[in-house]
Amino acid sequence: MKKYIAEFVGTLVLVLVACGVAVVTNANIIATSLAFGLVIVAMAYSIGNVSGCHINPAVSLAMLITKKMDKKDFVGYVVAQVAGATIGAGILGFLLDSFDALGANGYGATGQLATSLLIAIVIEIILTFIFVTAILGVTSKTENGSIAGLVIGGTLTLVHLIGIPFTGTSVNPARSFGPALLQGGDALTQSWVFIIAPLVGALLAALFYKYILSNEK
Repeated sequence: MKKYIAEFVGTLVLVLVACGVAVVTNANIIATSLAFGLVIVAMAYSIGNVSGCHINPAVSLAMLITKKMDKKDFVGYVVAQVAGATIGAGILGFLLDSFDALGANGYGATGQLATSLLIAIVIEIILTFIFVTAILGVTSKTENGSIAGLVIGGTLTLVHLIGIPFTGTSVNPARSFGPALLQGGDALTQSWVFIIAPLVGALLAALFYKYILSNEK
């Protein structure tokens, strides 16, 4: 239960702080990218020793596929992550006194580049693949423990720098669903893209790690 609570709190903080920065800065690319990356760094060194600091169903899926967690914990993690993201979005809406903009992802008319559905799906798959591959790689060696949080946070910052103009950058189904659920409208209608595409990217990353990068037979 401690692991699930840690994942709940970590995902809540991610949405509250990082999506909050996106809203108050009007999705400034540098500020928002740094916010997401720095939250991951902070959470990695605070809850990482309890839950591993997934705070992302896509990461948990990759860990399940690579046999670094079991099915029971996977379900518990995902439930905690989605709940944390939703509560985080709720707190953000309360602080802003509005639920009209909570940092939800989007494409087409709701995105900066009027990205098509196909481009939104492709870029989310690619960015999640990059992000999750970095996580699997850096956490595969115990000697990387002291720098893993920095690498993961830096990689999340990197993918946000390129992804924000296209979709706002999800790479995290929980982070997308929580704000979309409370924001409603197009954000909720389009949310399936930011659930499915990151999971596909995580699946590809897990298979790439398992059959190409890992030394395990």
